[in-house]
Amino acid sequence: MSRKEHISETPATQYLRRQRIVFSEHPYQYEEHGGTTVSARELGVNEHQVVKTLVMQDEAGKPLIVLMHGDCKVSTKNLARQIGCKSVEPCAPEVAQRHSGYQVGGTSPFGTRKAMPVYVEQGILGLERIYINGGRRGYLVGLDPAVLPAILPVTAVSCALAGQ
Repeated sequence: MSRKEHISETPATQYLRRQRIVFSEHPYQYEEHGGTTVSARELGVNEHQVVKTLVMQDEAGKPLIVLMHGDCKVSTKNLARQIGCKSVEPCAPEVAQRHSGYQVGGTSPFGTRKAMPVYVEQGILGLERIYINGGRRGYLVGLDPAVLPAILPVTAVSCALAGQ
């Protein structure tokens, strides 16, 4: 597979390389508020394989990351129940950016500024390949989801709701 264009390193790709993880690079034309629908279309892959990285917080304001299928929403009630919290809610964009070190729309679970627990929708771990943000808007990396538990502090959860 030939590289069409040079892609500069991000904290996420540096982290993956340090962990010796094999990944493919997938730049695409980013669209504001386009979400995984746009990235899946641009890459020509099923949106279920595109994984959203969501920075959320519990009732005490402690940050956490949720990895969710692109074509699903997070049931915050189910998630809170499974992880032993009273409530979970999305962080405000500026707070998410402060915790992760990434601009919203380009958030990756790899190489975050702050160490946070990572909750992954269990169905993601069963996929053959996933496409997840590589640390900037308009840039996904493709990898085997089986590597996630080896390189991130992941806990599998079941909190997906159909629809975005």
